Amino acid sequence: GKLGRYPPWPGKIVNPPKDLKKPRGKKCFFVKFFGTEDHAWIKVEQLKPYHPHKEEMIKINKGKRFQQAVDAVEEFLRKTKGKDQASSHNSNEEKNRRNSSEERGKQSAGEEKRKASMSEGKLKKGTGEGKKRVSSVSSERGSKSPLKRAQDQSPRKRGRPPKDEKDLTIPESSTVKRVMTGTVAGFKWPPSVGEPVKDSDPHFHHFLLSQTEKPAVCYQAITKKLKVCEEETGSTSIQAADSTAVNGSITPTDKKIGFLGLGLMGSGIVSNLLKMGHTVTVWNRTAEKCDLFIQEGARLGRTPAEVVSTCDITFACVSDPKAAKDLVLGPSGVLQGIRPGKCYVDMSTVDADTVTELAQVIVSRGGRFLEAPVSGNQQLSNDGMLVILAAGDRGLYEDCSSCFQAMGKTSFFLGEVGNAAKMMLIVNMVQGSFMATIAEGLTLAQVTGQSQQTLLDILNQGQLASIFLDQKCQNILQGNFKPDFYLKYIQKDLRLAIALGDSVNHPTPMAAAANEVYKRAKALDQSDNDMSAVYRAYIH
Repeated sequence: GKLGRYPPWPGKIVNPPKDLKKPRGKKCFFVKFFGTEDHAWIKVEQLKPYHPHKEEMIKINKGKRFQQAVDAVEEFLRKTKGKDQASSHNSNEEKNRRNSSEERGKQSAGEEKRKASMSEGKLKKGTGEGKKRVSSVSSERGSKSPLKRAQDQSPRKRGRPPKDEKDLTIPESSTVKRVMTGTVAGFKWPPSVGEPVKDSDPHFHHFLLSQTEKPAVCYQAITKKLKVCEEETGSTSIQAADSTAVNGSITPTDKKIGFLGLGLMGSGIVSNLLKMGHTVTVWNRTAEKCDLFIQEGARLGRTPAEVVSTCDITFACVSDPKAAKDLVLGPSGVLQGIRPGKCYVDMSTVDADTVTELAQVIVSRGGRFLEAPVSGNQQLSNDGMLVILAAGDRGLYEDCSSCFQAMGKTSFFLGEVGNAAKMMLIVNMVQGSFMATIAEGLTLAQVTGQSQQTLLDILNQGQLASIFLDQKCQNILQGNFKPDFYLKYIQKDLRLAIALGDSVNHPTPMAAAANEVYKRAKALDQSDNDMSAVYRAYIH
């Protein structure tokens, strides 16, 4: 099918036709959409409970068809409630002893399991051929489904499709069940053990690495809604961070925020900071890029030094080590605005030596420093779904909590300055090498007379299936190389990752080979295209 953008839409999980095979890969359910005759396989992370998102959806969608769909949902609920009440008369004595409020709570939870509204992502139609892009236009953090995060933190358990809609439960981990059956408003999950955790955005994760732990620490996914039990020693490798969110929406910090650099990543970050109510002052080397954000409520800073001197916490996101140094050390640069107590957060992807040097000069002036490079692309930046890797001043990391929740889905605190830079380069080294391998496979298929589309279909049914794989292959098949992550920047990251390997005499032959292909693509004028344009380096 043709790719398009659609609003969230109410639906219910139903049994698929017997002859329809379930897509492999991520957990899916077969969903029927109310008010239409459409059906589709939907991934778990794209489903949301109906009740807490009902009002938000109605505000977003004013169309007659959507209202008809909502009416159909309400009619379905009335019928279901009637059936549940009728069946409750046949319950045994033990059930009869339960009070009426408990019974109603269980019925409500059962209803939440049976219905869901759509969130963002790509949908495969029931035939397995057509695709639609469904996205939520809501700016609330509630648009981030908790289902995927919850699923990721427990071992996957396979379950058979339900035999009857009425008895439908999600055949998934106990954590997912707890999300669906817990207090629904604001997705408030019951704490596991110990003290209750403070209110927070339940869809955002903090990973805090204790600096006293050994490097070989085992990570596990947590959310700020879940209490992490302390070990006997009293220390934990991961702790739930202090929270600033109330009822699933973010309470912005009252600190004045500055932001330097409005590129592919910075633009989306600033937009989300503003949407969540932060006070933001912006600066960009080419000033016209600031205009859109001024219209959205941002203030204009004339120089980096002015932004830093007038703001409490200043973020920066620029292209490479040279740009990062020039921004701090250059004329009217960040350093000139640093006074004791001023905070600087560098989100650029640079090498550890560069970020360590910048940290030293900022701290020498009495400032506080945090490195916080981000993993993602333009789309994830716009959606507020970045992964933030932070290191440096732990207190500053906590002060940035509402900002990180606005721009990202997860943040990791990795200890001392330099650790985040190293980790970010390794992540992008893997991503860049994988992209080159994808391009190599697609071109080899073509020159050997194999269908590239069929290769993608096969990969999407296997263990390599991922959003990244699908999107990048679609870019190549459609010849659409509009930048989501600049090719020149992934080549820069490969170069820096190889240098990191050199510094410790560690071989990086895969990254080195991929780097040569990206250099070839740059020579073919692909620098300002998406990284998927590395494909063109393979075309004879």
